[in-house]
Amino acid sequence: MNIICMKWGNKFSADYVNRLYGMTARNLSLPFRFVCFTDDSSDIRAEVECQPLPELALPSGDPERGWRKLTVFAKDFGGLSGKTLFLDLDVLIVDNIDGFFNAKGDFLIAHDQKNPHKIEGNSSVFRFEIGAHANILDYFCKNSAKIKTQVRHEQAYLSREINKIGKLKYWEDVWVPSFKYRCCPSWLKSWFQAPSIPKGAKIIIFHGIPNPPEAIKGISGKWYRHIQPAPWISQHWQE
Repeated sequence: MNIICMKWGNKFSADYVNRLYGMTARNLSLPFRFVCFTDDSSDIRAEVECQPLPELALPSGDPERGWRKLTVFAKDFGGLSGKTLFLDLDVLIVDNIDGFFNAKGDFLIAHDQKNPHKIEGNSSVFRFEIGAHANILDYFCKNSAKIKTQVRHEQAYLSREINKIGKLKYWEDVWVPSFKYRCCPSWLKSWFQAPSIPKGAKIIIFHGIPNPPEAIKGISGKWYRHIQPAPWISQHWQE
């Protein structure tokens, strides 16, 4: 089983990769290969296989919308084969994830919990077969300017294209809760109640601010959003 992640630029340190590997090793009983595609492999733990970050021609100065993730759909990506689970570096694994490989379907992704009425998935956690959807990358490379006028980011484009061929499936929502929208209480309750792990959660998704180390301290990143510290995160977010 392949677990892959990507690290580029200076948004995330090697520490995120190391912790992601640790969480995976503690919560996956199946044999697995863990590969990080990166432009800087320094300080990444020895158990992680590092490969060069794939090239993707993007205009300089364009906002980062995760488009580089689309390179995982290359025909012979990283010399890998078979079922592959992509994980963002800032997810939090809190329970066994064998089910992410056993679940039926050609392509599975977390459903966007901010706008659940849309088909859009959240690409923090998705599973695919290496080489099965190379056309998604090919079409983007040939039509990126046009696509960027139609959708805001990579996960919207990815969800749209997979849905077109009838392959779009979502993880069970309880498996992949959003920290913001499922772990944190409502605005009023947030002053008296700390975030918690929803029943059935396996991988908690963080998007925007806070990320795990900020959430541990109760830093929301927004003046209008209050959260109390969530020290339980540190019990899972370890190497």
